[in-house]
Amino acid sequence: MCDRSAVSRTTRPRRRPSSRPRRRGGTVTGWAFVVLVVAVALGAGLPLWSQAEESARFPVTATDLDRARTELAALEVKGRAPRTGYEREEFGPAWADVDRNGCDTRNDVLARDLTDVVFEEGTHDCVVLSGTLADPFTDQVIDFERGPSSADVQIDHVVPLSDAWQKGAQQWDAETRRQFANDPANLLAVDGPTNGAKGDGDAATWLPPSTGYRCAYVVRQVRVKAAYGLWVTEAEHAAMDRQLDSCVVGD
Repeated sequence: MCDRSAVSRTTRPRRRPSSRPRRRGGTVTGWAFVVLVVAVALGAGLPLWSQAEESARFPVTATDLDRARTELAALEVKGRAPRTGYEREEFGPAWADVDRNGCDTRNDVLARDLTDVVFEEGTHDCVVLSGTLADPFTDQVIDFERGPSSADVQIDHVVPLSDAWQKGAQQWDAETRRQFANDPANLLAVDGPTNGAKGDGDAATWLPPSTGYRCAYVVRQVRVKAAYGLWVTEAEHAAMDRQLDSCVVGD
């Protein structure tokens, strides 16, 4: 079972725009006309600029992007299977120690994704007592402390278990499902309420509120689905393709 932990959240400070006094008379009218013409001419391009600027904070490498495009093109496209028979238990006990390092998967992911981590003494750097999470889903900073409630920090399955169940995992054996549920490549420490809002949504129905993280998120989903031979729906494939087109390539 996972620890229950209390957290407090703060939002990264943002610089307020300067409030310059408006010019009067014909100059204001002239500038207003120019701004209006530019806005009308560019139209939907403005949101794309904004998303590209946000994406620059989570760049992907050219190699990763090329690989994601190749893997997405190879994924089978068909409708989802019924959810009939799905239970969390079909993927084994939550947070098993599948890599046999002495720590459960939840603590492994917390230790990986948090900074300034403090471990409980006597646990061989296993049980995370506190740390700081830079949440990729919301762009918030969350101070994590182990305590009576863990609802504000959760471990997200990037490809949700229920989604996997409806797109190929029903045919897996029990051990493959257990490995999938505990695969670090498919796990992220994130803001709990946002993870709850995601539910079992795929890329066609849910993407992180932080537009800058959407490219990296979809690249990760594609990689996981390709690794496990899961399929995608037509709408999901189209949504993934659109997000890959918005990626900002970094070093």
